[in-house]
Amino acid sequence: MNLATRMTTVCGIFAGLIPVFLIATIAWEIGGFVPILGAPVAAIIIGLGVGQVFGQRKEWYAGKVFASRTILQASIVLLGAGMSLIEVAEIGIEGLPVMIGTLVICVAAGLFISRLLKVERETRILVTYGTAICGASAIATMSAVIGAAGPAIAISVTVIVLYNVLGAVLFPTIGHMMGMSQEAFGLWAGTAINDTSSVVAAATVYGVVAASYAVVVKLTRTLALVPLALFQTWFQNRQLPPDKRQTSVWYKLIPTFLVLFLVAVVIQSIGIIPVSWNGPIRFLAYFGITAAMAAVGMSSSLSAILSAGWRPVALGGILWALVATSSLVLQWLFGLL
Repeated sequence: MNLATRMTTVCGIFAGLIPVFLIATIAWEIGGFVPILGAPVAAIIIGLGVGQVFGQRKEWYAGKVFASRTILQASIVLLGAGMSLIEVAEIGIEGLPVMIGTLVICVAAGLFISRLLKVERETRILVTYGTAICGASAIATMSAVIGAAGPAIAISVTVIVLYNVLGAVLFPTIGHMMGMSQEAFGLWAGTAINDTSSVVAAATVYGVVAASYAVVVKLTRTLALVPLALFQTWFQNRQLPPDKRQTSVWYKLIPTFLVLFLVAVVIQSIGIIPVSWNGPIRFLAYFGITAAMAAVGMSSSLSAILSAGWRPVALGGILWALVATSSLVLQWLFGLL
């Protein structure tokens, strides 16, 4: 990539970040006045409105992608800088039964319900894994494994985005109505909301402890991509001749930001980060999350959701509700609610 191309790319990102940060700033102020709503959720709602009014403008695309991916992942790494290694280990182990339970229930139900609804094969696989594991990241991984076509990927991502937004908006209110503790809500959000972005948004609105808890649960849940991708590869290969079989290198399936998150946790645990830095780091993390949510809202399209048809949307909604309910039931059974 030559200098001129790099400058064009940077300018494109900068142009798209201007409306993203403007929305994030407005949402941040709203979140201060209405804490129960919170800046991330306000950013999603405002971003969604901007996206519908102005459309999916090409000059904003690079900035929206950068905010919803790079800025979000960097913010999650910064959240890790405020947690200890012991805390991460305890949360991961405590929430493991709920994570495994909801994962098994979602995959099993997805295989059954999708056939009743007569959802096309590729779409039902992607929506099921996207709901069970980690939204768009799971869809991207599994689409490569099964060789999914573009329309199936687009429909699946659209369905996941719909319930991501609903989860980020509705879960904090429901959590307050149920009187859930910070830890219980963090576990619920981490297991029952699809995409990392919306998990972080909902939990951040609920509270600092909930956000830390939810991030660990969600990133632990993301690790399920590895065994399930390997399983799906094996399942696909059973019907293929040896020369056409795919291979999945497990370590390539682990997101880089997950590794960096753990590195940040280790650095914090051994005391390298000064205590005086905790405030600025926390601000950067939460404002970055708010900016990412603005980009997610701007990228959502109501017309795309409507054009997907009712069957994939119904499948996604049923699985989403099933995971949310089963997560609460499992928390109650294990004495975590």
